[in-house]
Amino acid sequence: MDKKQALEIVNQTFKMIFEKPNPVPLETIFSKFAFDIKLPKKVTDSLTGQETWTEIMHSNLFITQTNMRTYDQQKGWMLPKQDVKNLKDVLDIWKKINYTTTERQYDCINVAQSDPVYKCENVFHCSDCHRSKNIVFCDGAVNCESTIASQRTADSGFCLRVDDSNSCTNSYNVICSNTISNSFFIQDCSNLHECLFCSHIANKKYCISNMQFEEKEYFMIKNEVINWILNSLEK
Repeated sequence: MDKKQALEIVNQTFKMIFEKPNPVPLETIFSKFAFDIKLPKKVTDSLTGQETWTEIMHSNLFITQTNMRTYDQQKGWMLPKQDVKNLKDVLDIWKKINYTTTERQYDCINVAQSDPVYKCENVFHCSDCHRSKNIVFCDGAVNCESTIASQRTADSGFCLRVDDSNSCTNSYNVICSNTISNSFFIQDCSNLHECLFCSHIANKKYCISNMQFEEKEYFMIKNEVINWILNSLEK
């Protein structure tokens, strides 16, 4: 997984959500949408000096999961018994082997800059994600696909900036909601389809700011909103 592949995922997701191409590079996607998401930080492998990524920062020694396993196979992590006179001696020895493992991946395929991830595929710069595919800049995604810059969200696909939500599709900027599709700027709602700027409502379609619109006028306004969102990215 590399930045080029990550951008391809972003581009496909944008096309599904906005029906228009993504106009900006991956770095802008990160700065505009993932600026406050808890993501792995870059550190240095203490054995090799290579760049690596971790979500655990309170450590002085780091080692990639791959290098940890290689060291175990070649030398082993057990030490010969030493003369220990006091607790300080124990702690001094412990410090020499207490590396924090980075880039932890379990049953994953094509993952980069992420820690930890479980049973995922095509993952770029994510943390604590499970059984997800084609995700970028996510924290706590579970059973998600083609999801960008989202947090603590499950069973969702083709979403951008969806937080604390479940069962969302083709949507942008959704918070604490359930079963949302083709909608933007939604908070504390459920079972909405094609809605914009709505909060605390359920079982609605073609609503804008909690007001009911006809289908034709709704899509006219939605097109303006899409242009406003995409144009704001380039400023």
